[in-house]
Amino acid sequence: MGGAFLAGLLAASSLVLGSLISLAHPIKERPLGVIMAFGAGVLISAVAYDLVLEAATASKGAGIPLGLLVGALTFFVGDALIDRAGGARRKAVQGPGADSSAKAIVLGTVLDGIPESVVLGVSLLTGEGVSVAVLVAVFLSNLPEAMSASTGLARGGAKRDRILLLWVVVALVSALASGAGYALLDTASPAILAFVQAFAAGAILTMLADTMMPEAFEYGGAVVGLITTLGFVVAFGIAALEHKFG
Repeated sequence: MGGAFLAGLLAASSLVLGSLISLAHPIKERPLGVIMAFGAGVLISAVAYDLVLEAATASKGAGIPLGLLVGALTFFVGDALIDRAGGARRKAVQGPGADSSAKAIVLGTVLDGIPESVVLGVSLLTGEGVSVAVLVAVFLSNLPEAMSASTGLARGGAKRDRILLLWVVVALVSALASGAGYALLDTASPAILAFVQAFAAGAILTMLADTMMPEAFEYGGAVVGLITTLGFVVAFGIAALEHKFG
């Protein structure tokens, strides 16, 4: 469980790093959109090759569609509830600090990150160690999220110490989710592990389509399509090397 906790903490540490970067040197919207697009491409690759493909291989396809749909629906409902509580556009450069509560932003970010964190813990149960591709995907995708939300919070008048504390809390919760994923599923069957992976994949895909990719296009413009593909290619290369030498 300790290894899973540390893996989750390492992946989530980019939330604190992204916040520190944006508070020290505010990031303009266009480069932020490009960074967000790259992170989205990385996550799409991780979903395709490290979640859905591995889940389908382990369970021979059984339960994968159900897991994807349940994960997507769970995120959709949770996201709608958090939006109503004040966490809408929590990844946006404009607005989160001005018209959203810190609690809602924390809850929303945790909702975004828990599926990824749980998968990191589950990846250790295969006996092959933590998935480097998923770890890199989560780390990179967290950076623009923390940058954009921290910029919005700062513009809305939130104090820097409070913003940093917010991301430290989210990083710790993400690490705990990774550890919990390992501990709770330690004796689970391959079919259950495959369902969990598919569930996480559905939640992550819904998050990407609902929040991350629209924000990337809004800030970065048409070039984000190419950048998203570049992120996918880089992540695919990492996954291919991991499978070859892992």
